[in-house]
Amino acid sequence: MRKLFAVMALSVLAANVMAAVSPEEAAKLGTTLTPVGAEKAGNADGSIPAWTGGIPKNAGAVDSKGFLADPFASEKPLFVITAATVDKYKDKLSDGQVAMFKRYPETYKIPVYPSHRTVNLPPEIYESIKRSALNVHTINDGNGLENFTGNRYYAFPIPKNGVEVLWNHITRYHGGNLKRIITQATPQTNGSYTPIRFEEEVAVPQAIPDIDPVKAANVLSFFKQSVTAPARLAGNVLLVHETLDQVKEPRLAWIYNAGQRRVRRAPQVSYDGPGTASDGLRTTDNFDMFSGAPDRYDWKLIGKKEMYIPYNSYKLDSPTLKYDDIIKAGHINQDLTRYELHRVWEVVGTVKPSERHIYAKRHMYIDEDSWQVALVDHYDGRGQLWRVAEGHAQFYYDHQVPAYTVETLYDIIAGRYIALGMKNEEKSSFVFGFAAKAADYTPAALRSEGVR
Repeated sequence: MRKLFAVMALSVLAANVMAAVSPEEAAKLGTTLTPVGAEKAGNADGSIPAWTGGIPKNAGAVDSKGFLADPFASEKPLFVITAATVDKYKDKLSDGQVAMFKRYPETYKIPVYPSHRTVNLPPEIYESIKRSALNVHTINDGNGLENFTGNRYYAFPIPKNGVEVLWNHITRYHGGNLKRIITQATPQTNGSYTPIRFEEEVAVPQAIPDIDPVKAANVLSFFKQSVTAPARLAGNVLLVHETLDQVKEPRLAWIYNAGQRRVRRAPQVSYDGPGTASDGLRTTDNFDMFSGAPDRYDWKLIGKKEMYIPYNSYKLDSPTLKYDDIIKAGHINQDLTRYELHRVWEVVGTVKPSERHIYAKRHMYIDEDSWQVALVDHYDGRGQLWRVAEGHAQFYYDHQVPAYTVETLYDIIAGRYIALGMKNEEKSSFVFGFAAKAADYTPAALRSEGVR
């Protein structure tokens, strides 16, 4: 019997060792690979440059509201892809991008600029990434993480399969505790829209000094979202405890309804439940391009490829713009966008036979330098392309944080879309590193947050 236990222990240990990378592989981080696991070298023709450390924290001016100057403002597009030229470039575009040209042949365009590998993270995040590489492995069929401790970021910098790539997006660095005021629009086909305004907080357990470590052991982050406009929605507040292993412990969510003045559990805030005030144009797990549990899909890693993805979208974030400058009929104003050639991880999620979701397949493209999802093509149960997502990203160089400027999700069948994350007209840009208290992220705290 003692021998049997010894064999079992060795088997478990071997499984754990196989799931994490070897010290020799981890040593590539910061040498042949960047500290986050991207290829350090450029591509063969130099159109993707080598990573040389990203751009510095003083790469541009920061205004009084925290908005960043565009460090590439003087650059002009190398070329602009239109419906007339899309076939020439389709090998570097997603099927969804190609479909957008067919849906909006007169107005949709992709301006392609020189590529800049701007991302760099704080030294302590690089240290946590190497620790993750050596220790973290998946459990529960890839749906949870074990040995993910300390500063929990980028679980698998040297991924071996599709779900590990996805976990890097889910566990990426958001700058610690984050506050933001953002606006969402769901335009009608003629371009008319009513702005939906949110005040949001994201807090991580490792940056909440008074958190109970036992209660927070399976919590990746706390999320609080208050609707402040329009008046008919103002005062509603959502609280989410985002768990690491959502099979073991499902995401915990509560909603304070200002009209009823009651706090209720909100199990619908997960998977394909409707997104907040989205007019049915996005699911809950469309938020942040993809969020929540990966367990309803089989995730297949296709490999890496070079693609034109939204990048360094400083122009789109300019405080000189009004939301009317951005929101147009059919799609956002593509003259304000910027695309660059970058290497991406290609991952396909297919709904498991035993599960259900309105998206039968999600074809994802994830930026190698930031691990942010850049593009997603969503397919319905008939196998028809339905919704096309683009994550217009920028690097907040003053705080060394990659994030989205605007997330767009286009319904190419209905001819409508949702744009989430705009802050051009708000009183401030993102606020990083605010002081958070554990009591702020309890159901009891929601009532005081709701203001009608």
